[in-house]
Amino acid sequence: MAEKTVRHQADLLVVGGGIAGLMTAIRGAELGLKVIVADKSNVRYSGAGATGNDHFQCYIPEYHGTDFNAWIEEFQTGQQATIRDINFIRTWMSRSFEMIKLWDSWGIPMKYNGRWEFAGHGMPGDMLNHLHYAGKHQKKILEKEARKRGVEIVNRVMCCDLLVRDGRVCGAVGISTREDVEHVFEAGAVVLTTGSTIRLYPGCTPASLFNARLCPNCAGDGRAMAWRAGADLASLEIPVFRCGPVYLARAGKATWGGVLRDSAGKPVGPFVTRPDNKYGDAVVDVYQDIFMDYRDSARGPVYMDCTGLDREGVEYMTHWLDNEGNGALLNFFKREELDIGTTPLEFRSYDKELSPRGGILYDENARTSLPGLYAAGDEFFGGISCAAVFGWVAAESAARDIRESGVTADGAGAAACESPVLDTLRSIRGRERGARHATWQEANHAIQQIMGDYAGIPRSETTLKAGADNLARISARARETLAAGNPHELARCAEILNLLDVGALVIRAARERKETRAKHIRKDYPFTHPHLNKLLVLRRKDGQDEMEWRAVRKR
Repeated sequence: MAEKTVRHQADLLVVGGGIAGLMTAIRGAELGLKVIVADKSNVRYSGAGATGNDHFQCYIPEYHGTDFNAWIEEFQTGQQATIRDINFIRTWMSRSFEMIKLWDSWGIPMKYNGRWEFAGHGMPGDMLNHLHYAGKHQKKILEKEARKRGVEIVNRVMCCDLLVRDGRVCGAVGISTREDVEHVFEAGAVVLTTGSTIRLYPGCTPASLFNARLCPNCAGDGRAMAWRAGADLASLEIPVFRCGPVYLARAGKATWGGVLRDSAGKPVGPFVTRPDNKYGDAVVDVYQDIFMDYRDSARGPVYMDCTGLDREGVEYMTHWLDNEGNGALLNFFKREELDIGTTPLEFRSYDKELSPRGGILYDENARTSLPGLYAAGDEFFGGISCAAVFGWVAAESAARDIRESGVTADGAGAAACESPVLDTLRSIRGRERGARHATWQEANHAIQQIMGDYAGIPRSETTLKAGADNLARISARARETLAAGNPHELARCAEILNLLDVGALVIRAARERKETRAKHIRKDYPFTHPHLNKLLVLRRKDGQDEMEWRAVRKR
């Protein structure tokens, strides 16, 4: 049970200390706000960018040309632009170069050998929009910039519910992950930047829950909190596949400069026949099912073969893999005395994850549907540059709104601490371990089993309904039997409650979208319905669940 309650006041509370969270904090402090960042981990090593990154999606006039409108039209043809309206895309791209220059001035190397270096995530002959940069130490640098501006950082505290008064979000409640202490944050506004939803589906090695491409601590916390508070969520039913080295979930598929080949050495795609660090092999960007198709048809495995890169090319690729957070893989090659330039490495699909598709619906000003609540980064639309831009934008919007409303740290008032989630967590912490009690690991494995078996690929009404029923039983059982032997385990139990909420929403939305679209494959609706090229928006209002189809503005 909680030994004490600690209260905090701020103009702006930022929940999550990843890229978006720190950018929000830095800009908010620059605009004169008192800012608190609450992170359940440590901001130096938290979030999707914890171990680095090497691609920053952007528009740089001197490289892409000065016709911004033409560039936006080109960008809109890509797969990442299909679920955001044009105003969001224009804001993102128009401010991306601003963020690049800021980061470079702070000590994050955004140039390579003195030039803008674009590579990866593109077809041969295309103008590329992913800038190579050396982001290995980006989190430490951003933390330093935040502290330099007076941002208060509260590490090891997990926010678990939003506080809402008179229809406006006015703070959050949370728990320490190291002590039996509850925290109450009163704020003029709240920005959610808790990242993606990992550990909802089985990973590439299901027995190892934390072998994930992105930070495994990202458990849909922001989505669950926003849902319970009444904010709009969207596109939760559209999963995304990722791929990488077999059994080692790591980002960076576009950093590999090799050719994907079958066991006979034949390229599996039509785009490249020899290694090329500039483009890599684009087949995985346009044919996400390739690894599963090769497996199911017994034509696999598929290998990433970098043979043919010269020594300079291998060193170039290795440099970016290291910045992308692939140090463990590089160390493995070194320890085993293998040459990454001549040793084909098996690739496979893994991580059916929500990000960068569905999540909290926020607009081009980072505003959600709830007054006082903002979101940025992987809460809906993923990627480092998106997180940087909309973290910055969220602070600017919040600063304007706080000053117009007059609600600041001093004016927030004593926020009530009523929270059903907090009540459940108190019960979980108060239970003594016994044969009738469950651990968070057991619950997490059960969630993954249900989601993978009944809400994976393919889907149908019968399997989704069975999944919903099974998940509801797991949810009830978890609330009755979960026990936490210490504050760390209690935080993991809080993640379980969030995963259960998000999983139920995924299934609900998947049942509503009666068509096949992208990786949402319905065997009972095998066609793509032209009238459903819209966002499926979910919300909870006055205790009732609502759904809405909303068109996406493309022009």
